[in-house]
Amino acid sequence: MKRKFNLYDEETLKVKLDSENFARINLSFYRYVIIDNPNQTRDDLYEALANIEVLGRIYLSQEGINAQISIPDFNLDELSKVLNQFKIFENMYLNIAVESREEAFIKLVIKVRNKIVADGLEDNSFDVTDVGTHLTAEEFNRMLDEEDTICIDMRNSYESEIGHFKEAILPEAETFREELPEVLDILKESAVNKKILLYCTGGIRCEKASAFIKHHGYKDVYQLRGGIISYAQEIKSKNLPSKFIGKNFVFDSRLSEKITDDVLAKCHICDYSCDTHTNCQNPGCHVLMIICPSCSEKFNGCCSEECRDILLLPENLQKDLRRKVRIKSSLVPFTKSRAKKRSYNNLTKNDNK
Repeated sequence: MKRKFNLYDEETLKVKLDSENFARINLSFYRYVIIDNPNQTRDDLYEALANIEVLGRIYLSQEGINAQISIPDFNLDELSKVLNQFKIFENMYLNIAVESREEAFIKLVIKVRNKIVADGLEDNSFDVTDVGTHLTAEEFNRMLDEEDTICIDMRNSYESEIGHFKEAILPEAETFREELPEVLDILKESAVNKKILLYCTGGIRCEKASAFIKHHGYKDVYQLRGGIISYAQEIKSKNLPSKFIGKNFVFDSRLSEKITDDVLAKCHICDYSCDTHTNCQNPGCHVLMIICPSCSEKFNGCCSEECRDILLLPENLQKDLRRKVRIKSSLVPFTKSRAKKRSYNNLTKNDNK
């Protein structure tokens, strides 16, 4: 019988991870490729990866695969062998993380989705394989110095807030779906007769974005191969200067990897220089934020006085409030930055009337 799902609770998984006596390597990989039967591929891939002790999060769809995982260091070669068993995943480029931490993932999750990256695009309207020219870190550095180039960060604002290329334009969007039309507006204003340089975390968003941009008539489109992750590895191995400053945001429990010592962001509460992301400790909020140690202590790890006060309530009352948040969702817009916050004051005031 094939193993298709994790069988253990979170506490058991953490104990199991803590008991490991070997190092793990964090890495990512992706590929846009037609997968005829994503559900069957999902089950086969789960069994194969579980057998070599892979942990992480993988998305499959008919358009391809997007994976962030950790693997025992002694099984790294085995990973390539496993992927090569699937013709569609042969010779996969593995993007080794800048920093590897055992706690990045505690279990293996593979999900079938409509898309491997939520972009809101109708892919049949353009050629998704007509992507930009891939550049190495050295080539990217060289083109950044040219006057006829424009560099655009294809990540969300909460990612670029803690680290980015010095020369880059940083869109204000908080989702990739929102960013694509914003980037088109930027290009209309700034990209006349210029080469367009794109970058993102690991390269996957630039694959779709570069094809989308070329579809809109821009010819000289380039993208950083392997994204910031690969860039950091290459500049280190080749002793190149880093034109990326600060931290690289990553989508696992680490939340970031340090590329340089520059601290670019500020605490979302007091504006003190800080670049540590965390989630609000109020389970009904859980907003992603940057908070300094002083404010974290003052607000018990919460984003505001309101959330701190909610956290002090008995658990049954907290659950009741969270239930009302779901019912009255129009009152509590969610965002991953400090732009909007859930308003529990409105709920509690209304309840007291």
